[in-house]
Parts: sequence; C-alpha cells; structure tokens
Amino acid sequence: MDSRCGKMRMNVEGDRLSNLPDELIHKILSFRPIRDAIGTSVLSSRWRFIWTSMPYLNLSSEDFYTLPKFSKFVTHVLSRRNNLTEVYSLKLTFRGKASQVFVKRILNYAFSHNVQQLNMVWMDVNSNMTFPLSLFSSKSLNSLTMQIVKRNHLMETCLTSISELPTLTTLDLHSVTLCDDEDDKCSGIFSKCANLKNLTLRDFATESDGLSIFHPRFANLTLENDNFVKVVNVIAPQLENLTIRYCRAEHVISSPHLASFLY
Repeated sequence: MDSRCGKMRMNVEGDRLSNLPDELIHKILSFRPIRDAIGTSVLSSRWRFIWTSMPYLNLSSEDFYTLPKFSKFVTHVLSRRNNLTEVYSLKLTFRGKASQVFVKRILNYAFSHNVQQLNMVWMDVNSNMTFPLSLFSSKSLNSLTMQIVKRNHLMETCLTSISELPTLTTLDLHSVTLCDDEDDKCSGIFSKCANLKNLTLRDFATESDGLSIFHPRFANLTLENDNFVKVVNVIAPQLENLTIRYCRAEHVISSPHLASFLY
C-alpha cells in the first residue's frame, strides 16, 4: 500500500512539473549544464524538445575528457537548437586552453541570436593565452563576465582592446592582464563601451606600470587585488560608488559626484 502511494505521489509531482509553462521549466533547467537539460528529452513527448527552445545556454567542458569531444557536443547542441529562439544568456566554461576559433564560433552563434548576458570561465589555464576582446562584437550584449582560474598566481592571460559594444552596461573581469593594442597604456580599452556603467576588475595587471580608466558614464567601479599595478588613474565624472579592496597601487581619483567610497 505504501509503495502504491509513493508511486502515486511521484506521478502527481511529475505531472505538476510537466504542467509548468515552458518559460518556467527553461529557468529551472538553466541552473544545470545543457547536457542535463538534453537528458530530460527521454522523459516523455512533453519533454522531447523542451531543451531546444531554451533561451539560456550553459555549456561546460568539465563533463568531457577532451576539448575535441566538447567541441563535437557543442556543434550538436547548436545545430539541433530551435534557430528562432534567441539566446538570453550564455555561460561558457572551459577546462584548459581553448582555441580562439572554437570560442569565436560559439560567440558568433550567441551574438547572431541577440545574447544579452555572457559569462565565460577558463579553469586550470597554465600557459600564456592572448584573448582579443575584438571577438566580442554585439549590439545586444549588456553584461559580460570573464574569469580566469589559474593553477599559479601569474597574470598571463592578456585581453586586448574591445570592439564596439554599444549596449554593454556591466563588465566584470577576473585574473586578467589588460592590454591596449594602440599604445600599451590601457587608456582606451573601455572607451568603445559607450554606455558602460558598472566595471569590476579583480586580480588584474597591465603590461605597463599603470592603468588609466576614463569614462563619462561610470556609476559603479570596483577594484580588487591590483598588486601588479603601480598607479591607477580614474577619471569618471558620473561615478557614484567606488570600492577599492586589497590594493597596493597608488590611486588617483577624479570623480566629483562620488557618493560612496569603500576602502
């Protein structure tokens, strides 16, 4: 009797989940890698194509032994996905060094589907890697997070100048070296993000001794662990909130409307 009641309870709960609107199911599945979402397609006809119309993509190489296998899986996902469904957010996680060609292919797909939020994580990167932010060219992207998780504490991942990102409002960079292709002073690396309002730099370095941050629209700026930088010069007339933590550099701030300063 107890066994029968348990099965009935499971069936009721299963039906409740299946009866949820697609949008809510998509949101629930978005917290798991896309591989898990695809696995739900065997549950019933109701679930067979649910994953193909998800606006959230969570692609991670951690479940694959090699990057070529991960690349093959990504190709399968993008080719089977409903091409009419836009990509609201993309989280891309690599373990090891990924080629620019592979990354660009995924980004081009996301940008062509009007992605708004992009989160990229590299894990166990133990060799030099130059990643041109010119790969990012989007008129829909409003939030970009990039994190490098290294086996050592060296800042070897170099990010060069950004392409036009007219809608980007939030930029969060972790464990990177900032480079400027034009003069190596990093003064213009954020200048092409006309509407950038929120900038966070953690564990960052520059190719030169200093970093100059000029932007007319910054509202919130967070700097953490700038141990590889000697001088940080900030000119941001609209800056309201400034946070500086675990930093050794000299900071020169020109922000007349600053309302909050945490140090």
